[in-house]
Amino acid sequence: MNYVIVGNSVAAVGAIRAIRERDQQGNITVISREKHNVYGRPLISYLLGGLINEKRMAYLPDDFYAQNRINLLLASEVVGVDTKAKKVKLAGGDAIAYDKLLLATGGDPFIPPIEGMSGKDRIFTFTTWEDAAKLKGIAPDINRAVVIGGGLIGLKAAEGLNLLDKSVTVVELADRVLSSAFDRPAGKIVARKMKANGIDVITEDTVVRIEGDGAEISGVTLKSGDFIPCDTVVVAIGVRPAATFLKGSGIEVNRGIVVDATMQTSGKDIYAAGDVAEAADFFSGQKNPMPIWPDAYIQGDIAGAAMAGGTKEYAGGLAMNSIEFFKVSTISMGVTNPKDPAQYEIHTYQDIQNYQYRKVVLQDNLLVGAVLVGNVDRAGIFSGLIREKVDMTPFRESLLTPDFGFLQLSKEIRNRLFAPQGKVADNGRAARAAGH
Repeated sequence: MNYVIVGNSVAAVGAIRAIRERDQQGNITVISREKHNVYGRPLISYLLGGLINEKRMAYLPDDFYAQNRINLLLASEVVGVDTKAKKVKLAGGDAIAYDKLLLATGGDPFIPPIEGMSGKDRIFTFTTWEDAAKLKGIAPDINRAVVIGGGLIGLKAAEGLNLLDKSVTVVELADRVLSSAFDRPAGKIVARKMKANGIDVITEDTVVRIEGDGAEISGVTLKSGDFIPCDTVVVAIGVRPAATFLKGSGIEVNRGIVVDATMQTSGKDIYAAGDVAEAADFFSGQKNPMPIWPDAYIQGDIAGAAMAGGTKEYAGGLAMNSIEFFKVSTISMGVTNPKDPAQYEIHTYQDIQNYQYRKVVLQDNLLVGAVLVGNVDRAGIFSGLIREKVDMTPFRESLLTPDFGFLQLSKEIRNRLFAPQGKVADNGRAARAAGH
């Protein structure tokens, strides 16, 4: 059996392990357009800021590929898939045959058309090791930087530049940073911490023009008319599933590559996992891309199992974002900004001065969402309670108390949450790792 995996991040790792659990003899080829072995993508801001060196970027032991007998093709880009011939086409003209194919190509940065952008040298994105390396390479010449976008990617880029003692301004269109993952109080706490560390945060505004002569940047003009002087711009609006290479392949692509519960696409023997996949949501069942690090591993594991003849199915993606800013840990999961709050029961606790905030969202006596800022130790338990749909009636008044945790759960609930392959512990560690 010839297994081909396009992409070399955490979804690929999950798939490799799942395949080798069931098939020790099949050939596995991994193709990546990046030049590095799989690395901790959430660590790139710390690499930029000098908190870690390149050796610390490794996600796996050096012998992982050899131990699993992987044919690894780095710096190789797949530009097409021939579903009839069952081959993937490489940019250099070569083609590689497959029996089972996994598409785990991740996401590409979204760069909106901004007046004055064309021809400028110092405009960067921030999603890969190479992006961080480019910024670090010119760091001695950076004086002031503007980061367009106040989401997870933008704030980590800002933090990395700040660690290099650069003047940084974040410009966010929404009324708060982290608007898609966190509610207003949590977003304000994070913004407060960033300002306390010297990062300017501008909300409810956006960059409409990049100023400067020739290739040099002198600043940016905002929609409000304000001008911010800078010599470097980081565009961090978000990412889109990296699926443009599938044009003409016949594989169904909506916002991402559409998959079923086994991660199979519309193409025979072709699967997708990670940021590029459009899979079912845990609550609604509706399909959408979910660029979440722990979820990508789960999808890769399910895809790999199916490719090797297994029968695992995806229970649906649970939105989860975990990140640390200046030693303040944050996690959000599930429903955090309900469109109709009257349909939910919401409990909160906040101590803004000490950067502490907790919020739980319940519906029909079930926990459906949580936001934790500061103390995130219970994140694994909360995600388990959501996924297992545990009746919260006995705990609703104690969910936000400092002593709520493992010991407050009945033996039956603990078994549901922790016994099956240590799901809660694994998801909690994975979520926290995404922020470190």
